[in-house]
Amino acid sequence: MPETVIRPVAVGDLAALVAINDAATPAVPVTPPDEFASLVADSTLALVAERDAVPVGFVLAMVPGLDYASENYRFFSARSDDFLYIDRIVLAPAARGAGLGRELYGRVFDAARARGASEVTCEVNVEPPNPESLAFHAAMGFAEVGRQATKGGAIVVALLAAPV
Repeated sequence: MPETVIRPVAVGDLAALVAINDAATPAVPVTPPDEFASLVADSTLALVAERDAVPVGFVLAMVPGLDYASENYRFFSARSDDFLYIDRIVLAPAARGAGLGRELYGRVFDAARARGASEVTCEVNVEPPNPESLAFHAAMGFAEVGRQATKGGAIVVALLAAPV
């Protein structure tokens, strides 16, 4: 198996990361390149995972206090100011099942710990269903703290939090 490197996202990664992101719909929304670049710029933690110098996944995480219109981010911001929010984590299909998701989450928890945050937060779709992701998050210690309809009611998410 090729060695995986996890490093900060660079501008040259954006096209590949947008393609990985958009291929994961409906688990994450399709995101135009300019909007994706803004998400990366707003992220406190923006990491890419690569194998053989080819991006195979990424994570974007944000601290409280940003002017970010995400309905889910706003839910967590209204609930607390003591979190690190995972806006999205996506792996290419060929990179799944090898522990890379756990490794990226480990980096998020390390960053949360370094910031003194008490929890890591995120959301997972329940409509359309994403049972694999819900099971993964439960195994990582996340518990549901709320549920909400987003995107005008087209998507329902479980809002999750895990202690740091």
